[in-house]
Amino acid sequence: MKFLLLVHHNEDSFGKLTPATQQQMLNESIALTHVLHADGQYLHASPVLPESTAKIVRVRDGKSFVTDGPFVETHEQLGGYFLVKAKDIDEAVGIAARIPGGRIGAVEVRQVRDINGLPNE
Repeated sequence: MKFLLLVHHNEDSFGKLTPATQQQMLNESIALTHVLHADGQYLHASPVLPESTAKIVRVRDGKSFVTDGPFVETHEQLGGYFLVKAKDIDEAVGIAARIPGGRIGAVEVRQVRDINGLPNE
């Protein structure tokens, strides 16, 4: 099974961390991807840029409407993701507990549905 581990944190709080602490968290995340890769569980992972760089696209009646971020009134924003293989939700939760971003926010665990007909599937 595939699971998407969505890392949420408060961008303002993250920005107040020292550059050394931010780099250490990135280094820990990279190290985790190597462990997951060695275990055959790693599919992909990446931080995302701040929500202020985001665009939201809605299509209504065939017309696209694009708005700039920030776009959601929340205390935490999406900071990045891991896409992993796990035998079940419990194993995915165990992986999520090892993600450094969970120490300053939360990691949402969502199973990815398999869809026939997609490229590389």
